[in-house]
Amino acid sequence: MQHEENSKIWTKRFVSLFLTNISVFFVFYGLVTTLPLYAIGELHQTDKEAGLLLSGFLLSAIIVRPFSGKLLDVFGKKMLLVISIAGYFLCTVLYLFIHPFGLLLGLRFIQGIFFSIITTAAGSLAADIVPTKRKGAGLGYFTMSTNLAVVIGPFVGLLLIQYSSFNVLFIVMSICIVAGGILAATVNTDDLPKPAHQGKLTFKLNDLFERKALPIAAIASLVAFSYASVLSFLSVYAQQKGLMAIASLFYAVFAAAMLITRPYTGKLYDTRGPQFVIIPGIISFAIGLVMLAFVAGPVLFLSAAIFIGFGYGAVTTSLQALAVQSTALQRSGYATATYFTMFDLGIAIGSYILGIIAVQAGYGAVYLTGAGLLVVVFIIYLVRLAKIKTKHVAGDIRF
Repeated sequence: MQHEENSKIWTKRFVSLFLTNISVFFVFYGLVTTLPLYAIGELHQTDKEAGLLLSGFLLSAIIVRPFSGKLLDVFGKKMLLVISIAGYFLCTVLYLFIHPFGLLLGLRFIQGIFFSIITTAAGSLAADIVPTKRKGAGLGYFTMSTNLAVVIGPFVGLLLIQYSSFNVLFIVMSICIVAGGILAATVNTDDLPKPAHQGKLTFKLNDLFERKALPIAAIASLVAFSYASVLSFLSVYAQQKGLMAIASLFYAVFAAAMLITRPYTGKLYDTRGPQFVIIPGIISFAIGLVMLAFVAGPVLFLSAAIFIGFGYGAVTTSLQALAVQSTALQRSGYATATYFTMFDLGIAIGSYILGIIAVQAGYGAVYLTGAGLLVVVFIIYLVRLAKIKTKHVAGDIRF
């Protein structure tokens, strides 16, 4: 097996983890897109309250994520992955039966806990399984599972509620999670390194955050705030504009723009430096949000998806790389957790505040606010992040 691992990325267990990750994010993106419509149309809530469905989910993920790395060391990655998928499945099934909005918010909060542990465990196992000499390529392929779910989740979710019902949606999502759980249970971890802290559940501040990654992660949280305008409200906005028939196509174009440009932006980052990716990315993202604010028909709507897909993909992957490179190699896991904690925090706060703006001023103002915040990010990057010195030989970046 070791020889196989040294030469191959797409082993049986890597494929199993890849498909498990797709199933988890399929449900995540599918529900993020459709639950606002469910809350407004079926439960008769306001746009602001609909935004809380994502904020509550991410709030629990934010609270748990800093602890998840240590929890994986103590209890084992595969065990926590399977148990958390079981909890994630149970929460998904309960959407069929829980209708009071307050209880629905509580369910979202609990599901966010399982989501946080699942995503940390799956990503960490993928890093362990990928051959050392092909770590970059392997983890890049693993990330594609999330990108595919960005398309499949909203696309299937919106189609199901258009031509069927929300109950059918919840059943399909539940079946998908069962499949992901079965695949996760088949992953063989016998030859992987055993955790250093197994059985010792103690926490130090150093186990929760990577201080050197915080400045970059803080910038990422502002980008995530802007992205919340797309993640939380696009389906409702499309419905208002009479574009619901092509709303699912928006996500396909969005993900295609990310996937097609990623190899080129990655190469540009390595050869010319992060500023050659981040600056065009911020500009493209902002242009896409401005286009959304003034959407009147399908052409502008799908054109915005191209600009947002390229911009979002370029900026977020580059910032994540900067966060990891800002610290020592052995702290890369903590840097990644810090990055995602701040990113989730940005989306959670953005969903809530932009929901208020939507109620008070409409969705055009929501997307203009997101674009305006990206201008702030652009200025901060020019003033602060442009000072980062990259030492290619040592792989060290200092803020």
